[in-house]
Amino acid sequence: MNSRKEPRAARAARTPPPGSSGGPFAGEDPQRIIRSAPQRSKPRLSEAEQNFEAVHDPDGVRLQKVLAQAGVASRRVCEGLIAEGRVEVDGKVVVEPGVRVRPEAVTIHVDGVRLSLDVEHCYVMFNKPAGVVTTLSDPQGRPAINDYLTDEMVAARLVHVGRLDRETEGLLLLTNDGELAHRLTHPSYEVPKTYMVEVAGAVKKSVPKQLLEGIELEDGPIAADSCRILGTTGSRTMIEVTLHSGRNRIVRRMFDHVGHPVLRLVRTAIGQITIGDQKQGSVRDLGRQELGHLLELTAAPQNPAPQPSSPHAPEGGERP
Repeated sequence: MNSRKEPRAARAARTPPPGSSGGPFAGEDPQRIIRSAPQRSKPRLSEAEQNFEAVHDPDGVRLQKVLAQAGVASRRVCEGLIAEGRVEVDGKVVVEPGVRVRPEAVTIHVDGVRLSLDVEHCYVMFNKPAGVVTTLSDPQGRPAINDYLTDEMVAARLVHVGRLDRETEGLLLLTNDGELAHRLTHPSYEVPKTYMVEVAGAVKKSVPKQLLEGIELEDGPIAADSCRILGTTGSRTMIEVTLHSGRNRIVRRMFDHVGHPVLRLVRTAIGQITIGDQKQGSVRDLGRQELGHLLELTAAPQNPAPQPSSPHAPEGGERP
């Protein structure tokens, strides 16, 4: 009987088995997603009046009602947030609760977090187990995404944002917001994704440096945004890597290239949204701050120049 224990770092970073808690970020609160921007000081009276005139639409909806409908808090609490100078409309701090706006025509931030004002869209996070194919249903009868969704989610016609290959685990976003899904997967927005990678063998310190500097694969050069070794024993090493490429099986191919085949791969974060201790195989709605972060992340492309799609990229998005 083989009594060899796997590395402590590997045990700590693994996504939990179905029905269990714990995982790569077991100590993190999954709703503690982003660090709010520092609170801005209230504008002077003259500036406040100018801001009011700039954003006020007499035919619009009261700002505190818009905030309440977006799930920020009750109208009374939202009035307090406005009075404290914690609400921005189109980049201007508004302190007058009587201001009216058209939700479909403005951008609103509360404490630096952008709000989603479209209540009809649905945004959820799925902690995908290994063995599940990234498709809503599978003609071959393999486990698929719809097997884990509620009837309401299926009826909402959610689509997966990008892909994870069959054996890759972890964070997968689902939404019926086609524009946001497009931006999250388009290469020009350079959305970062973080993975826990368990590889074979001890990894030299030069390997992360090599991946950061860039390597040449069959479909072109690639470099990690960040890469660090978390722990190692003689036969296995746990590495955290972040990159924004969505090319086909890119994480596995990068580690194959440096001589360390992947034993297990878990996507733990997209931007600053983390899987936390969400149970494997479970689905939950994104929180308001999480959605605000995604909207900020895709507000403007990082690389607006058009990029040809890779001949190796699968239809429908990335497959790490």
